[in-house]
Amino acid sequence: MNDSSIFTVPVTVEDINTTEIVDGQMAKHLGIEMTEIGPDYMVAKMPVDHRTIQRIGIMHGGASLALAETVGSIAASYCIDRKSCFIVGQEINANHIRSVREGYVYAKASPLHLGKTSHVWDIRITGDEGKLVCVSRFTVAVLKKR
Repeated sequence: MNDSSIFTVPVTVEDINTTEIVDGQMAKHLGIEMTEIGPDYMVAKMPVDHRTIQRIGIMHGGASLALAETVGSIAASYCIDRKSCFIVGQEINANHIRSVREGYVYAKASPLHLGKTSHVWDIRITGDEGKLVCVSRFTVAVLKKR
């Protein structure tokens, strides 16, 4: 993390992969892992395999949304005061552009709006060859802990 980072605390890929993506939760079950953290974005990857495909052998659209919501939620949770607030997803949408049958997909979450009570994130999913697979917009509410 540097002085121009949107994240409120120092965070590493290793921190997220060991404390945020844990056994028993969807992200771990789907094989999602964080791969990169920049000053204003996070990237996660997910395998296209038996856990994430649909009956005709292509990645399930719901798996794309699970990946998008995972990376967006984690990124958003590091843009708030984690001692006094938490985030919850409010809305997510996606446009599926291209199908993927194997390999990995990569989701890059970048903020469009970071407000006191809500965030809006742009999440772009690409395949191994860098081609756009899905675009998603994800909105979270920032709530005060009680």
